[in-house]
Amino acid sequence: MADVIASHGVQPHQFADDTQFRLAMAADNTVGGLSILAACTADVRLWYMQNGLQINPDKSEALIIGTTAQLRALTSAVSSVAVAGVELPVAEEMKVLGVVLDRRLTSEKHVTIVARSCHYHAQAIQCLLLFSNS
Repeated sequence: MADVIASHGVQPHQFADDTQFRLAMAADNTVGGLSILAACTADVRLWYMQNGLQINPDKSEALIIGTTAQLRALTSAVSSVAVAGVELPVAEEMKVLGVVLDRRLTSEKHVTIVARSCHYHAQAIQCLLLFSNS
């Protein structure tokens, strides 16, 4: 499957049963980039079908990353991305191997989630300590 992806000039990242596609696009040629991505994912879908596998569109996501100015220009033009014949809405953020990525690659959302989780676990430990001392 990696050969099918590479034949389109798209970079894959695979982990277990998760495959991600990365494609650098010029801000003034997003139509061309998105058509390459659509053709690539259609060929991957065909490869899956030929090998008795299936892509689950419900577990598929699309994220466009760029500068604030690039994203502002694209937001009005690109609201969805064709992936393996299915139109996926462009997400504001995406979780990749436990790390939350946003459209500008800031760590704000990820830090917030980690801090919230740490706070929850610290409170749980505090409750356990109170109960064990009584």
